[in-house]
Amino acid sequence: MYILRPLLFSLFLCLCGLTNLQAQTPAARIAQPSKIDELLRLLEDEDVRVWLERKQDALSEPRDNEAVWFIEEWEARSRARFNALLAAVPRVGDELSRVVSAIRQEARSSGLVPAALMFVIIAGIAVSTEWIFRRSLPEALPRGQAYTEILTLSIFTASVAIFFFLFTWPPLMRVVLLYSLVALIAWRLATALLRIALAASIVSARSYSRTQIFVALLAATMAFSAICERLAVAADVRSALAIGLSIPLVVIAVAMIWRERSSDVGSLQGRVSRAMGISGAVVLWLLWCGDFLALFWLGMMLALVPRALSIADSLTLSPSRSSLPDAKSVLLVRGTRAIILIAAVDWVAFVWRHNFPFVSGEVKLIRTIIAGAFNSVVILLIIDLVWQLAKAYITSKLSDVGDEGTSNALARESRLRTLLPVFRNALAAALLCVAGLTVLSEMGVKIGPLVAGAGVVGVAIGFGSQTLVKDVVSGIFYLLDDAFRVGEYIEAGNYTGVVESFSLRSVRLRHHRGPIFTVPFGSLGAIKNASRDWSVDKFRIRVPFKTDVDKVRKLIKEIGAQLQADPQLGSLFIEPLKLKGVEQIGEYGIELGIAFTCKPGEQTVIRRKAYAMLMQAFHDNGIDFAQPVVQVSGDEKETAAATLAVRQRPGKTVTPDTV
Repeated sequence: MYILRPLLFSLFLCLCGLTNLQAQTPAARIAQPSKIDELLRLLEDEDVRVWLERKQDALSEPRDNEAVWFIEEWEARSRARFNALLAAVPRVGDELSRVVSAIRQEARSSGLVPAALMFVIIAGIAVSTEWIFRRSLPEALPRGQAYTEILTLSIFTASVAIFFFLFTWPPLMRVVLLYSLVALIAWRLATALLRIALAASIVSARSYSRTQIFVALLAATMAFSAICERLAVAADVRSALAIGLSIPLVVIAVAMIWRERSSDVGSLQGRVSRAMGISGAVVLWLLWCGDFLALFWLGMMLALVPRALSIADSLTLSPSRSSLPDAKSVLLVRGTRAIILIAAVDWVAFVWRHNFPFVSGEVKLIRTIIAGAFNSVVILLIIDLVWQLAKAYITSKLSDVGDEGTSNALARESRLRTLLPVFRNALAAALLCVAGLTVLSEMGVKIGPLVAGAGVVGVAIGFGSQTLVKDVVSGIFYLLDDAFRVGEYIEAGNYTGVVESFSLRSVRLRHHRGPIFTVPFGSLGAIKNASRDWSVDKFRIRVPFKTDVDKVRKLIKEIGAQLQADPQLGSLFIEPLKLKGVEQIGEYGIELGIAFTCKPGEQTVIRRKAYAMLMQAFHDNGIDFAQPVVQVSGDEKETAAATLAVRQRPGKTVTPDTV
């Protein structure tokens, strides 16, 4: 740990001293035998031995006072930085005079104008070019739109870059112009973003002006610090200059917080919010001044990231984006959020890796946990983005599935409606497993034994639940064979019904009378699917022997034409209603076969309509349906009269035996 460094350094010095003693020549060791005897005598002394044991115990138990050492270390570090800054203040003027004199001397020797004047010239040319470009845009492109601001920013940046690379600058002037122009472009980018936010009513006009001034001062301060570093200004002097230049930034930030939260200052919550905001800004500035960059950037991200996410959501979820498909909208919204969060996490991880003692110190476990936590956040964000995109895509596909179209299109949409929910659930399980294993791996856990153990447990569960495994495997093969889909009517053993849904283990069948059957895949067996492609329906009618079959054929053909012309039933036919011919000669009539081909599941409706039309057509054309007839014959008139009398008697049935 960081507090062990002084102790380890002392131990290293002792070891170096012993090594130097051992490295002496034998003549030197023999030359001073009295000192060696004195050392051995002191080591045998009881007081010396007790002191050495206590010293060894103090070195071997440093963790008892770890927090105390850590606080003292940071206090010493802060005090040293404060003293260095105080000592650097008197040298600020001399360092700045030296740098300015060097730049002026270089400009004079090169025959160029001063760097400040050259910066103003380049900035003026870029601003003029941007103004001319804005005037050439059509009036239909309002100011503040994203594409307008991006175009003008591109023109501004291109003008600056072209003019800068057009000339060969002396070394010192090149550094000054380079960082000054980069700061100018950064300020112009921030201005474009602020204009877009202002047009979208995300920021007010008052906040727009203050934020613009704040960004300008921040960019100038960063450019000045970079220039001083490249021009070999002392580090403590640069720090003193940076702290002095940061005071106006803190004042502006406090004023912005004060103005932004002045509307609800009358309530206790508003006053507490304002006080916390101002205190947070001051504390962050003090952390930065004390060179505690790890804590400073962590606090900055905690303060800025929620605001950045809110602004990103306001821009990406604007009404103009509502026409985008779901997958593209999710990619825009979730992708923007993921980029912001990943950039923030990566930057904090980078700063902590180079500025926090736990990350670069001797405690490997804490270093691994902190690094793993940062990496895990990035991994989870990426996996969440993938899951949201996949879910949105599947949902959009399911919503696009309709009930109209050609038979091939309907079959394809039915298959999508069947397989996409299963794929969505499987993808969720797979991403969850990948996320868990990856996070454990980043946290320093060896996932190899976990995967092997999971395999062994899976095999044990498989042997212990063979029925479950049979159901799952059978379901996979049913889906691969495309045996049935959601919405189809199937028969499987004693179970019949419409497929409503299914899981990895079972299928839900809705019977036509209402009950639901939940049938495991392993119990389905052979599947009879009555909802694929087409359906042929055949039925028979009985007519007397004397019936004219050709006339019946014509009537059935006319009925078939009428059914095809029906606005509701006509689209259901694949082949029309027609007479197949005489199927059988019965005892009291002939049986005629009638058939038609239609879309699956619609045969019952068509058959009922055909029955009604056949009965009406036969009645209109004097054709009867065959029915049992009893004929009585005899030579004697008395017998016939008796038979007639028995027939006419109420409640009396005449049979051949009675006669």
